[in-house]
Parts: sequence; C-alpha cells; structure tokens
Amino acid sequence: MPSLEALTYRVPDTLPDPVAGARVLVPLGTRIITGVVVGSVASASSPSPESPAPSPDVKDVIDVLDETAFLPEDVLRLVQWTSEYYACGAGEALAAAMPPRAWIESERHAQITAAGAAQAAAESGARAEILHALSDGKPKRLDTIARRSGSYSAIGTLEREGLIIVTRPLQGKASAFRTVRVATLTAQGHEEIDPGRLKPASTEAIHLLRGAQEGLDTSELAKRGISAAVVRRLVQNGLVAITRRTVERDPFEQNAALPLVPRKEVTLTPEQLAAMDSLGAWCEAGEFTVALLHGVTGSGKTEIYLRLADAVRRKGRGVLLLVPEIALTPAVAALFRATFGERVAIQHSGLSDGERHDQWQRIRRGEVDVVVGTRSAVFAPVRSLGLVIVDEEHDGSYKQEETPRYHGRDVAVVRARQAGALAVLGSATPSMESFHNAQTGRYKLLTLDRRVLDRPLASVTIVDMREEYAAGGPDVILSAPLVTALGERLERREQSMVLLNRRGFATVVFCRQCAHTLECPNCSVSLTVHKAIRRARCHYCNHSIRLPTACVKCAGPYLEQLGFGTERVEAEIRAAYPEARVARVDRDTMRRRGAITSLLSRFAAGELDILVGTQMIAKGHDFPRVTLVGVVSADVGLGLADFRAAERTFQLLTQVAGRAGRGELAGDALVQTLYPRHYSIQHACRQDYNAFYTDEIEFRRRMRYPPTVAMINAVVKARSREGALADAGELVRALRWGGEPYKVLGPAPAPLSRLKGEHRAQFFIKGTHRASMRKALIAALDARPDLRRRTIIDVDPMSVL
Repeated sequence: MPSLEALTYRVPDTLPDPVAGARVLVPLGTRIITGVVVGSVASASSPSPESPAPSPDVKDVIDVLDETAFLPEDVLRLVQWTSEYYACGAGEALAAAMPPRAWIESERHAQITAAGAAQAAAESGARAEILHALSDGKPKRLDTIARRSGSYSAIGTLEREGLIIVTRPLQGKASAFRTVRVATLTAQGHEEIDPGRLKPASTEAIHLLRGAQEGLDTSELAKRGISAAVVRRLVQNGLVAITRRTVERDPFEQNAALPLVPRKEVTLTPEQLAAMDSLGAWCEAGEFTVALLHGVTGSGKTEIYLRLADAVRRKGRGVLLLVPEIALTPAVAALFRATFGERVAIQHSGLSDGERHDQWQRIRRGEVDVVVGTRSAVFAPVRSLGLVIVDEEHDGSYKQEETPRYHGRDVAVVRARQAGALAVLGSATPSMESFHNAQTGRYKLLTLDRRVLDRPLASVTIVDMREEYAAGGPDVILSAPLVTALGERLERREQSMVLLNRRGFATVVFCRQCAHTLECPNCSVSLTVHKAIRRARCHYCNHSIRLPTACVKCAGPYLEQLGFGTERVEAEIRAAYPEARVARVDRDTMRRRGAITSLLSRFAAGELDILVGTQMIAKGHDFPRVTLVGVVSADVGLGLADFRAAERTFQLLTQVAGRAGRGELAGDALVQTLYPRHYSIQHACRQDYNAFYTDEIEFRRRMRYPPTVAMINAVVKARSREGALADAGELVRALRWGGEPYKVLGPAPAPLSRLKGEHRAQFFIKGTHRASMRKALIAALDARPDLRRRTIIDVDPMSVL
C-alpha cells in the first residue's frame, strides 16, 4: 500500500517462500491488498542468532502471485534508494515503479438482506436512501452508496442490524494481459466434406477457418457475418474449437507515434566525432561515468544518442532514454524505432493502462533493447542496462510534484551507478546542479558549440514593452515588431511559433465598482478566464464557475478582465491575420489522447502557419520551416518568489529561440519584456550560457541556495493559517536543538498560502549533508505522527511555491 512503510508477514507452510520482488496477497485490517516482497527474516521454526523470530501477532500471507521476481532486483534496489533519499514511504516509492494493473485488492460491496427489504418502507433519511439504492438485490460498491447517502455510520449500523451485508470481493487479477477468443478448426472440421448438411453461415465459417491456419478472432468472424450462435453450433458439433490467445496492445499501432521515416545517412561534425570518441571510450570501460553533453540547440545531440545507443545494444546491453514531455516521446520513439525496429518500447502516462502494462512486460521479458519514456520510465525493468540518457536534463518536468517527490534525472544517475553504466545528460541549457557538478569534476563535460552544417543561431531582438505601452496603450499584447514579423513570414510561406507560458484568456476578473476580484474559494489565487467555454477556473484545484455578468459582491455590472494567456494571444493573432492557419498548444487544447501528436504532425507537414503555446512548444521540437519565434511576456516568471526564477526564464527563452532557423533558412526571435536589462534575459538573447552561469552561481553562493548547498523544503498543512504556522513552528523548534550541522529558515506562510482548502506554512533546511538533514526532520516528525500525514517533504526542491 503506497502510504505505508514495509510491513512484516509470515509465510505459511502451505505456500512457497516468495523471492524478493514477487507480489503477494496479504491482509491489512479488514482489507486484502497486494504487496511486494522486499526481503525476508528468519522463520519462527528456525531463527538465526542474528534475527529474532517474528511476533506471534504477525499475520499470514494469503497467496504468492509470482514464482519469480515481478520487480527485478535492480529496480527493487533503486526503489529502496528512492524511498530513503526522498524521505517517503517505501510503499510510495514502490508504487511509482509498478506498472498499471499490477495490483489486486479487496473492494467493499454492500447488498440488501431479506430483513432489509422488509424493513425498507419503514425507514427514513440516510437509512432509507441506502436501502432504496440496494433494493434491486444486486451488490454495489460501498463507497458509491456512502457518497450518495452522505453517511458511512448509517451503513455500519445497517450491517450490525442485519439489514445489509458487506462483502469484500477481490478486484484485479495476477495477469492483466488482454486475451481474445480464437476459433480454429478441429480435425473433424478439417475432414468435413459434406458442406451441404450445414447451413450456409456454418459453411462460410468452415471455408474462412480453412484459410486461416492459426484461427480467427471471433470478433473478426462477426465482422464477416458469422454470428456467435453459428460459432456456438459448430463448437457443439465438434467442428470448431475456441481457445484464448494473448494479444499485445501496441501503442505504435494506435497513431500514438509519428510515421516511421527512413533515416538518412548523416556525417558527423568534428565536435560530434570528438564527443562520440569520448563517450564510446567510457562505454567500453564498462564503469559508471556521468557525462554532461552541453550542446547548443540544433547541434546534433540526438544523432549522438542514436549512435551511442547502437554501440551499446550491439554489446548486448540495454538503453534507457528519458525525455521531459509526453509530446516529445512519440517523435523520439519513432526515430529510434526507425533505427532499431521493434526492439524499442515506450513508457509514459499518455498511453492507456493496457498499453503501458504490455510495454512494461515486453521490457521485463528482455524483448526490448531501447526504452524511451518520461520521468516514470526511470524504473522500467531494462535488462543489463548499459546506457542511460536524460535529454533536456534541465527540464523541471523530471521532478515529480507529488509523493514520492523524486527527480527523474537524479534517480537515472543513481540507476546508472548501480548498473555500472554510462549516464549522459544532454541540454543546451544545463541545470545549475549538473553544470556545477561538471565544474567541480563530478561529471565529465562535453561541449558542442556549433549547429549542424554551421547553421547560425537565431538572431534575437529584445522588444521593450514599456515603449510599446507608451505608444499603443496598456492593452498591447502583440508588439508592432512581432505583428510585422508574423506578416512577413505569412507572405513568404514560412512558419512561426509564439510562446506565452500562461494559459487562459485573462488572469483576473475585477469589479471596477467595489474592487472585488474573482478568487478561488479553495486556493489563494484568482480564477483564470477561459473564454471558449465561458468559465473561470482555478488552475490548482480545478474549481470553476460560469463567467458572471455582474459582480458577485456588489451586483455591479462593471466587470473587467485583466491580464492575458495563450487563448487571448491566439485570438489577437487571428484578428490580425484572419487568413492565417493558427493552432494553440496548452493543457486546455491537448486533453484528448493523441491530440498533441496529431497537431505537431500537422505543423511539421506545413498544414499550419502559426503555433501558439506554453512551454510545451519550447522543448526539443525540430521544425525546419520555422523561421520566427515570438516570446510574449518573457519575464512572466521573474516575479515569482522562487530562487530558480532567473534560471527557468533563461532556459525557456534560450530553448524557444532555438526552435527558429533549424533548417536551411535563417531564424529570428523577438522577445517582449518589461525588464530588458535583467541578466537572465540579456544572456538568453545572446544565448551565452557560461555568462549566465557565472552570474547565477554568484547569486546562489551569496544567498546559500542550491547547488552550493543542499536544501529541503517542508510544507505543513492545516485547517487554519494559525494552525499551520504553529505546527511548523513546533517542528522547527525540534530541529534547532543546538549544534545542528544545518540552518533552518522559517516558518512562514508559503507563497501559495492556501491550496485545495488547506492552509500552508513552510520552512527550509539548508546544509551540506543531506543525510543528517533528512534524519533530523524525520525524527521530528516521528515524534508527531499526526503531523507526518500533513507535512510535505521535498528534498532538492525545484519549486518553493
């Protein structure tokens, strides 16, 4: 169970001893759940001197689901490291490594008894509602009944009185493969020579099955007019046999990936050749090494990944490639599949549960050489791992913002260390942590300073929006230079991309009469206007309301919408250029499965002129026809109360500027900002990473922020602001025992002080020894178990909001 630490159970003599990594069914309270064996202790019958016998109160394992390890030993070790390093429960870390449909557990059902049916008419309130819902006599999920009636206590009372019974049937199964019913001819069916004695449909079925040596799916027979009744008669007559056949759900067949394009022969540049020589030598050495591949956008890092992966797989070792976004997975996977054929698997949350399950099982069986996936793929059961690649290693998407709060890049490095493999971290804008590790000698540094074919980097122009507001008023969204540049690209039939890292139409609804702002009742943020659906929505808890026509406080009609997001930018572009083919990429438009892959395919094919989007369009995409990138509100993230604000701004601007001029035509980037002299914007426009790192590391060193120190962000949640601060204060006092090898800052209200109905207070722990910091915090929480459930522990935080 994810929220639990490791528990101890006894294996009865009637069951085989499960190996580490095997799944078992165990009782937990009144429930039955699936667990994974992480180790064993001596039995009660033959205890060793070192291991005391388990308590007589220890419960028995109910069943052993796997004869061999379901989770391989190396993945299990990685899970245990993740649990310890990120100070989360063992179950939470384990859940992150498990594929979908791997769990079996009991589910409580309620069913009315004869006594209950007789008593129903005399009941009232919640009791009557529960008995009425169960009046058809069929068992129903207890949680559904409880939600409808609003009373769990009434269910317990009805059960004690014998008016209902509560059962706990098991849900799920040990094997989650998809099977289909396949019809094949029996020996008698093959010998049938008198079709005249059969009805026409049966005769047609015999002919179809004689032409299908391996049989036909019964659903395929149905499509050809052979009904289930006909098949059933043939089975009864001994002419046809029905068997179950496992069918793999292949995501490559569901248009989830881009079409396969044969790879062209590529000649490596001198810089690429030098990088390949070094990486190849480290691979040959067969020792753990971490290499940071710092290459400007368009310098050919992907080609190096492909060649390195080929060299590793030829030696019989596996390759794991992580990408930051689901949107990038299909394109990268298609490229690798074009090179390595069917020995490539993908793992990301955009697949159906069935597809993810089947791909995971292919990897576990060793049928795959290369795995391409997002953050969670770091736990994929790749055999004999020899190479781990983390593309766009700087990207914040690698950090999971819910428990377990692990960083995919850092876990990938640990996995490479445990496997004795080479880890390659690639980026045009490396994270401060990775570049600091390279500067201090922990990582090897390889640099690609030039684009492939010596194509120039995009020419970047800063547009000072203070001047635009002075000339056109405060409502200007698209500057005059950007509008002109977009028109020029449309005339030349070239493509453009416009970035604003904020979705929605407007960010605030404001009453001019009483100054009231439309705010989320659950979170300390204003509601964002989504004009297309005429709703105002919170982007944190998803609370939404219809857009009001009058102020909800004073009933005044003077409502004004302030701020803007990608939806408004799209509308402005359509108004300026009605003939342009414009599309938008953000979470609002890309909810449907496969939507982003389809849209990016259309853009790559030249079916769209302008692509508007959030940071989703800034990462790793290669569109040769794009010659213009416009950045609206480049400084949108600089005002956040987060020490990484400048780093994220620099990375986003540099990455999105790198989408322009990747083909034969030169590219331009226009950056709109109110802070044209800010060092992150200045260095991004010059695409000078080294200069940015020099300025930023000095800021981090002076303020004692990572990577110069380690840091833990602890957030305490409570029903009131005062309660959150008081509880956080108690933890801080426990941490300040005197002589501690770290510093504690806080507590203070979190920047996002209320989230999903809970008030939040936070404090930071800074030091140079993470282990002692974690140990002290966990000890303080162990003294207050009630607080442990309400405290978020974020080791190496990527955001402190």
